Amino acid sequence: MAQNPTADEIKRDAQSAANEAKRDVQDGARRVADDVRDTARDLANNSGAVRLKDKGAALADDALETGRQYVDKARETSHEYADKARHEAERLYEAGQQKATEVAHYAEERYDEVSEMVRRNPAQALGIAAGIGFLVGLLISRR
Repeated sequence: MAQNPTADEIKRDAQSAANEAKRDVQDGARRVADDVRDTARDLANNSGAVRLKDKGAALADDALETGRQYVDKARETSHEYADKARHEAERLYEAGQQKATEVAHYAEERYDEVSEMVRRNPAQALGIAAGIGFLVGLLISRR
């Protein structure tokens, strides 16, 4: 597989991570809702304020830990995708630099060829330039 992921692969990975986080949050919310229902039943059954307090504290601790886990996972994922994006940008920059160098070299070669042809046949080059100028003038005047 390729070492440098494409933008589409990064988007797919990000969407997958977002979907996984969404499922985790939904599962956590269901657990919290279940705990709240259980606590409400316990309260309705008059099981005692101490048990209710303990259950509330445990519920708060669970919610806090779950929140910390999501924050850590989000940080880790964001750093991972930032690194992937940085590597892809560097790769694209280097490829662009290489293409620019190739184009500059090609243009320089063509300039040298045209320059040499004009030196060898100045009358012919002047005639061609005049003909092209005449044709461009005709095209512009018809507009």
